[in-house]
Amino acid sequence: MPKGSDLLVAALENEGVDRIFGIPGEENLDVVESIRKSSIQLILTRHEQAAAFMAATHGRLTGKPGVCITTLGPGALNLTTGAAYALLGAMPMIMITGQKGIRSSRQARFQIVDIVAAMKPLTKLSRQIISAKTIPAVVREAFRIAEEERPGPVHLELPEDIAAEECDDVALIPPHPVELPLASPLALDRAAEMIIKAQRPLAMLGAAASRPRSTSDLAQFVIRTGIPYFTTQMGKGTVPGGTELYMGTAALSERDYVHEAIEQADLIITIGHDTIEKPPFIMGDKGPKVIHVGYQPANVEQVYFPQTEVVGDIGASLRLLADRIEGKIPNAQALLPLREGILSRIATRATEDRFTPQRLVHDVRAVMPADGILALDNGMYKIWFARNYRTRVANTLLLDNALATMGAGLPSAMTAAMLYPARRVMAICGDGGFMMNSQELETAVRLKLNLVVLIIEDNAFGMIRWKQAADQFPDFGMTFGNPDFVRYAEAYGAKGTRVGAVSEIQSTLEQAFAGGGVHLVVVPIDYSENERVLVEELRHRLPAPPEA
Repeated sequence: MPKGSDLLVAALENEGVDRIFGIPGEENLDVVESIRKSSIQLILTRHEQAAAFMAATHGRLTGKPGVCITTLGPGALNLTTGAAYALLGAMPMIMITGQKGIRSSRQARFQIVDIVAAMKPLTKLSRQIISAKTIPAVVREAFRIAEEERPGPVHLELPEDIAAEECDDVALIPPHPVELPLASPLALDRAAEMIIKAQRPLAMLGAAASRPRSTSDLAQFVIRTGIPYFTTQMGKGTVPGGTELYMGTAALSERDYVHEAIEQADLIITIGHDTIEKPPFIMGDKGPKVIHVGYQPANVEQVYFPQTEVVGDIGASLRLLADRIEGKIPNAQALLPLREGILSRIATRATEDRFTPQRLVHDVRAVMPADGILALDNGMYKIWFARNYRTRVANTLLLDNALATMGAGLPSAMTAAMLYPARRVMAICGDGGFMMNSQELETAVRLKLNLVVLIIEDNAFGMIRWKQAADQFPDFGMTFGNPDFVRYAEAYGAKGTRVGAVSEIQSTLEQAFAGGGVHLVVVPIDYSENERVLVEELRHRLPAPPEA
């Protein structure tokens, strides 16, 4: 007779799961044995938080929930940051945690924390499995909820006595496709009328536009309408970056060069915008009208209150909208003359002989092919890569502008390297964020991944230190020391190289990729550009008045 753990693993196989990330414990031993006998690979990580980041990134890149497993109590609590990362970032994920027996217990309250309750505000669903017979139905429901819009994490707690419980065979529930509804014809007609009448239309591609299911339709919408567009940080790459309609990326909320176009627009079509992402622009009484195109209705905020909404499957809705307006927008490209000035000013000083953020972005772009994947941790460099790095393929710049947590860059890159072994994958981490999950180097080496990890070293929590200075506080509490990263890499069985001169950045990265395996490349950074560009230069940028 099958055990509850056998039913769980069979149900996961039924959902197409081929790998589980995590660190099991005593309460998961039945599950571990069931995994051993299955087709599923158990990827043992060195910290539960990293397992959650890896599972969430699996969901982000494939659209199918990634799965992670931990024990009870302390192990389960280590998933909470990863749960929030997936919830705010709309990444489908299933978290399976263990628990002491619920029918009887010889260990009283030892290690017991109410994880189901703790996970409720961090998940779409958190529940305890109380009967082996219900497992196939519970798992099917968990995957459905994790995948449906808006995607996110689901938590299942499996007590050890339920995992060990024998029961009769229970039929698995086959997954079935669920088609998203289409926007109503009335909403499409209303949006079409506004776009046709607009004097200076502009499109914005947000985080939800990067869902694997919608990117091709989105690209066709841009091409068919000819409307210039900009992206949010998490919307980069959703239209091929070579298009001549790209106006830039909103790495800041206001006053950056791309905001010249935003300020002059009289209509912005936001496609897949999620207000959990840091605002790419701030609406006001005198600003442009906004059409919200999304899988779900807009969340009305002080800085975002669209006048019209087109709600439904984004790809299909955009096809129907393009059918209504293609060739009928007389002012489609009214803002396009601003493009050259915006992009040229962002790209300025990118080849100076200094370790500036602009130079770093330039040289990284030079060694990454169109389908190469960068996974960024969180730090000052994220703003520079969002502004300056041109993407040509969807989901090739993985950054987090929702929870914006440190420590996710390396685990996210590892998942990308597993899913796409033939593509170049690079993690870009500050020294602060890298050290938060640096133990996963051992996991990457053990898995024989091909991965370059670029560590940007300034011996400080650089973004907060910069903001501390910008707010005219004394320099305090933000600096630290680092290990010798080259020797640190070698201790894990990886390779390590320190870049000594600016001219060596590209060649060092090329050699790291050519050598294969896990290779850390350490580069210093000159963050004086933060003040010169992001404060002084932009402070003096005066918005151009809208045309009459």
